[in-house]
Amino acid sequence: MQLRLGLSLTLSVFSLAGCSSLAVNNGSLDYKETTSLEALQYPEGAMVRPATPLYPAPTVDPLAIENAPKLENQRGNRFALPRPQAQTENTAQAELTESNAVGKPQLVTDGNLNPLLKIDGNSATIWQYTLATLSSLNHSIVAQSKNATDVTIKIDQKSYVLRLSSVGSSNSLAVFNTDNTFADKQVAAELLAQIYQNWPA
Repeated sequence: MQLRLGLSLTLSVFSLAGCSSLAVNNGSLDYKETTSLEALQYPEGAMVRPATPLYPAPTVDPLAIENAPKLENQRGNRFALPRPQAQTENTAQAELTESNAVGKPQLVTDGNLNPLLKIDGNSATIWQYTLATLSSLNHSIVAQSKNATDVTIKIDQKSYVLRLSSVGSSNSLAVFNTDNTFADKQVAAELLAQIYQNWPA
């Protein structure tokens, strides 16, 4: 009785575990051990049509075979598709990329209808984009402040100050006269529209 019970339990375990978990060689990689056969030989004097293979096997470069993906399990005795590698994300790199992310600029106006260019993201990156855009527009930069958020440019022989103001991750570009009053709305709107249209991000 105990022998029957032990035998039936052993068979149950093997049937539940399955061949794949035991990694038994099931012959799925036997194709790698094949040998090439000689061409079919007909008896002498036989009248046959010339045989042309319907699906000729291509000749494969040995280098390609060496660099082919390994379609086998870790033990190398069964066919298995390669599993994707677990991605170990570099959190420092991800945080750096996220902190340098810059949103799409938006043309807006403040309460006094002064034009502004609103951009969300890292203010240092936004300022670099602003300077690059001004350079691409061929505006002559007269002066740049030490705090790196003001730049004086010349438009039609008149100097204006382009200033970046930041509140948290929200930033706005505004155009001022050299006496810190808001610039003419039409001039400011044209300059900010040019920056908006040529924004590199």
